[in-house]
Amino acid sequence: MPEHSTASRFQLSGLCFLLQILTIILFAVFVRYSPESSPSLCFQQLNCSSRNKDSGFQHPRFRDVHLQALLGFGLLVAFLGRYGPGSVAISILIVAFAIQWAVLIQGFLYFFLNGKIYVGAQSMVSADFCTAAVLISTGAVLGRVNPVQMLLLTLLGVTLFTLNEYILLSLMGVSDSGGSLTVHTFGAYFGLMVSRILHQPHMDKRKEQQDTGHQPDFFAVVGTIYLWIFWPSFTSATTVRDNAEPWAVLNTYFSLAASTLATFVLLPVLQEEGTLRMVQIQDATLAGAAVMGMAGEMLVTPFGALIAGFLAGLIPPLGFRFLTPVLCSRLKTQDTCGVHNVHGLPGILGALLGTLLTALATADAYGGRLELVFPLVARGSRTATDQALSQLCALPVTLLLATLGGSLTG
Repeated sequence: MPEHSTASRFQLSGLCFLLQILTIILFAVFVRYSPESSPSLCFQQLNCSSRNKDSGFQHPRFRDVHLQALLGFGLLVAFLGRYGPGSVAISILIVAFAIQWAVLIQGFLYFFLNGKIYVGAQSMVSADFCTAAVLISTGAVLGRVNPVQMLLLTLLGVTLFTLNEYILLSLMGVSDSGGSLTVHTFGAYFGLMVSRILHQPHMDKRKEQQDTGHQPDFFAVVGTIYLWIFWPSFTSATTVRDNAEPWAVLNTYFSLAASTLATFVLLPVLQEEGTLRMVQIQDATLAGAAVMGMAGEMLVTPFGALIAGFLAGLIPPLGFRFLTPVLCSRLKTQDTCGVHNVHGLPGILGALLGTLLTALATADAYGGRLELVFPLVARGSRTATDQALSQLCALPVTLLLATLGGSLTG
């Protein structure tokens, strides 16, 4: 065992060294600062309709998104008593590499001009979105893969995430500003397929792994607070333009509130012991955020956001009680952090909600916002029904890429 441990340490050290040298060389050859006034940088990329073209760096918004990716997701996996602090360290390792790799991979698709990748606020926010999806994926396999495998998962996950995002946002013209499909659904099902391939028959599932204790609950408390503070900024990071009131912020807050109440409706009924754990409120908060990823910038209306959040908040308690045991026994999936119930299913619900709202979109209801939310509809290139069909088709495309990519990675 000591020899194996030493070999693993040297493998991690060597892989980190090689990956960092590789990214340094690629940055030296390709990456440059973006010109300060570069609204036309993504001139031909349809993706720019979804990836914000603000003037200026918009540092507070970038900071909020980055904090959410780093601290929010890092603390969310720390509730596992057996892996707590170690899982936070692995999360930071993943973030550190994923951001560098995402800047490169996304740069070649979105920010490549005259043989160079131009980095600025827009590219960094996109990299953080990619990092968030990879962190969701790692939640499905946490505790069963070593840091070397996590880095390899990140390497392939970032690449496949970017491919999926490019197909949806640029080629299909889908509106998914907060990532119901690109972040939550892709991240969850990619991680689940990796987990399925790595199935270990004697490994106990989530309940045993999240040992009780004050430290895990403390991490869950802090992680949930971070979600409440920063997730509305995460959802709206690519939507705020021309000082317009960000609907995504308002809709996300309403959704978070309703999803939290939904947990308190179900858990006392489903749990025999009747004691609520902070991690369960954390799960509901994440579900409420996931359901607003696509629909957040659309005309959900405040009461619609409450309804969507409430429905999303019902998914984690019901999923953990009834669905997870079936998936574990029948399909042999081991989902350490429950990403299927917390990100996957709410992400699908958010995609269906976004499709419905797209079909109902009219110029009278949206006014000047129609150009920002559905640029192809506003320009007359598509009808609202055509756009809704594209939104709906994006769901099977994402599931296909996530499952095939996860199988390959596993």
